Amino acid sequence: MAGSTYGRLFQISTWGESHGRALGVVVDGCPAGLALCEDDIQKFLDRRKPGQNAFSTPRREEDSVEILSGVFEGKTTGCPISMLVYNQTQRSADYREIANYYRPGHADYTFDKKYGFRDYRGGGRSSGRETIGRVAAGAVACKILASLGISFTSYVRSIGPVEIDPARFCEAEISRNPLNMPDAAAAEQAAEYLSKCKANGDSAGGVVECIVRHLPAGLGDPVFEKLSANLAKAICSIGAVKSFEIGDGFSASRARGSENNDGFVCREPGSIQKLTNHSGGTLGGISDGSELLLRAGFKPTPSISVPQQTVSRSGEPLTVRVKGRHDPLIAARAVVVVESMAAITIVDALFANMYARMDAITDFYK
Repeated sequence: MAGSTYGRLFQISTWGESHGRALGVVVDGCPAGLALCEDDIQKFLDRRKPGQNAFSTPRREEDSVEILSGVFEGKTTGCPISMLVYNQTQRSADYREIANYYRPGHADYTFDKKYGFRDYRGGGRSSGRETIGRVAAGAVACKILASLGISFTSYVRSIGPVEIDPARFCEAEISRNPLNMPDAAAAEQAAEYLSKCKANGDSAGGVVECIVRHLPAGLGDPVFEKLSANLAKAICSIGAVKSFEIGDGFSASRARGSENNDGFVCREPGSIQKLTNHSGGTLGGISDGSELLLRAGFKPTPSISVPQQTVSRSGEPLTVRVKGRHDPLIAARAVVVVESMAAITIVDALFANMYARMDAITDFYK
């Protein structure tokens, strides 16, 4: 199976299945000398860990990470960093009845058509547990970016019909509620909405928003390696993501040029800034030095106990209720996944940018 590797210079390869022995990632291209330990990775994995609240799957996993290579005496060696997380509570028997039919909203049918078979135990590679490797790699990327002063604020912007109010935005509130929303009132409303969905055996979709601060101008290339395009690929590669926006996104298509263009100002010599940020931090696919703002739209969790119409592998009509341990909402646990994929993409762009200009190469090798 190809397609499990992402990045050019800072490259990650994830591996493992939802109900296999373990999952993990190999990170290649991390510079030597970065202070790194398992606690750095675990903090990120704990943010996506299942079974932490009423709006998360009841599957209990510690998701404890082990660093197998690439770190010596607390620092990266420049060699590939291999990380592993063992599955502890896989219950494959929960999924036996779905082996012979296709679950609506899942990749069962398309996997079958592509490979001629599928791992029906929780979806195999198409399971949300695949993101463990992405998050572990994202922790490394964020550590690199933090050393350069680049920071992230990521949160759930909306759940179903409930959206945060910018006037009530409180960054500290994100970690105070189980839905990772920066608006306490919206989080309470969303919890009520989700509780009703859950009681009815249903699920809800949501939007994750990510803000990247202190990003330098000049990252990304103007054609096929645009920063915005690579971010779109990275974010849309996350299971259940159905839409991506940067800046004003789709609303820009309804605006006039006079409304959408960001004017420039020079507040002090050598410091050019934008007056607004409708573009979301990129122009021509290249970072412009302002805040990078992106959004990912997540579909509702497809595993629901509401009766759904489907067919068996032989084409016989069936009505099914999907059983098992499932999140009624994907977006809340996916906040750290979006942040991780954005960080991995940005680190890759930073490394590529180091040889974009001859004067920078000359200065480095003098």
